[in-house]
Amino acid sequence: MFRLPSPLRPVDDERLTAAGIRMFLKRDDLIHPDFPGNKWRKLKYNIEAAQRAGHTTLLTFGGAFSNHLLATAAAGHHFPFTTVGIVRGEHRDPLNPVLAAAVRHGMRLEYVDRSRYRQRSDKVFLEHLSEKYGNPYLIPEGGANEQGVRGCAELVDEIGIPFDILSCSVGTGATLAGVATRLSPTQRAIGYAALKGDFLRRDVECLQKTPTTNWEIDTSHHFGGYAKRTRTLDVFIEDFRDRHGVTLNRVYEAKMMYGIFADLSRFTPGTTVVVLIA
Repeated sequence: MFRLPSPLRPVDDERLTAAGIRMFLKRDDLIHPDFPGNKWRKLKYNIEAAQRAGHTTLLTFGGAFSNHLLATAAAGHHFPFTTVGIVRGEHRDPLNPVLAAAVRHGMRLEYVDRSRYRQRSDKVFLEHLSEKYGNPYLIPEGGANEQGVRGCAELVDEIGIPFDILSCSVGTGATLAGVATRLSPTQRAIGYAALKGDFLRRDVECLQKTPTTNWEIDTSHHFGGYAKRTRTLDVFIEDFRDRHGVTLNRVYEAKMMYGIFADLSRFTPGTTVVVLIA
């Protein structure tokens, strides 16, 4: 059972009160236990496209701890499809919890080295995979394609309160690209980079069919890069959990939330911020 629209919950925090900020959490992490975060939104229209085209296999890409791989495996289990995950890195036993769950859902895993993985958009490599796995429907890493962007845009329609800023974590850029297309002229989106590098802006621009200028990316709170962590971040996660009963994802949302609270002065008093927990 999918929980849609996902809940919108207020945040009662004295730091926000002192800054004159209202905050709400858009809890996409509660949509479905088998589709972590907002992965269902990125897969919804990809699944429909695969069904319309008569595909019986979904093939996608991800790292060893990729929730997108797990969500795609779950999609194959529920709809159903055969699923294949192209995993960056070497096979290791025992499987970590994410990959083990993907295998339980029936996903076949193929491991490729990092050099080969970087070719995941290469036409020759994709043709090889298509031939090997019987013409699968290809979903890019993180569901970052037109269908994924379309699904993410719909979450804005579920926010039944007036707001000024929509904040989200940025990995592939699909969520930020999608929500920015649905905002009103007086609203803005702020993405917080979970990865180190300046390529994310280009990725978001490429994902938008009609480019918008109502968004920005904060690149100063990645804590060293993808999946990197520090004691400072760990303490913040523990404190937020104790205050609000929400355990933030260390790879994505924790960095975003840390960035928000570290720089509340960026928001004008009276601002209402909706934060996507995905």
